[in-house]
Amino acid sequence: MSDPSGIIVPVDYTELKQDLRRSYDADADAREGMDDSEWKALERDRFAARLREAGASRLLEIGAGHGVSGRYFADQGFKVTCTDLSPQLVAHCRAKGLDAAVMDFSALTFEDASFDAVFGMNCLLHVPKAELPGVLAEVRRVLPPGGLFYWGQYGGQDFEGTWEGDHCEPKRFFSFYLADQIAAVAAEHFMVEEAKLLDLDRSVDQYQGLILRKP
Repeated sequence: MSDPSGIIVPVDYTELKQDLRRSYDADADAREGMDDSEWKALERDRFAARLREAGASRLLEIGAGHGVSGRYFADQGFKVTCTDLSPQLVAHCRAKGLDAAVMDFSALTFEDASFDAVFGMNCLLHVPKAELPGVLAEVRRVLPPGGLFYWGQYGGQDFEGTWEGDHCEPKRFFSFYLADQIAAVAAEHFMVEEAKLLDLDRSVDQYQGLILRKP
């Protein structure tokens, strides 16, 4: 990210992840009571349909949060493994009957090609842009050739840094992309099969939902 003078300031990713864990641990119970947006449910439906078409059964969710998506996919008959950086959010996943582990998606402990598909909704937006290629390579590693990856996150602007209006403490770090930027980054690691853009009435005015395939 850059300071007001325009000078690029390196991001300490290890420290950033520690702050994210603290933020989400503190917010975990509040998130459990949040209403789920209809468009998020529709995005899960869209990916589930693609999973069925592909005959996929083993699904890894990264940045699983309190387990809303994981529970949905499990109820649809998929074998779901949830991971999140926050122990408190993982506890909420487990309370929903999900197989869940505290894990950093930049260093997954699973063997190569362990899953048919990976689902990540609004989690990679916390990855500094310089670190993103390594994270995407790790996601790709746990998929077989032809495996599917859902990458969804808020965007519509070119931004990287701490979100000063954030309600969480510590305030969280975000990386946002323009539509052509996120598609270009994805294409460096995967085949882009679908790139859906949703206009939202909020401070971050776009959601980018990409369905990708490992070559």
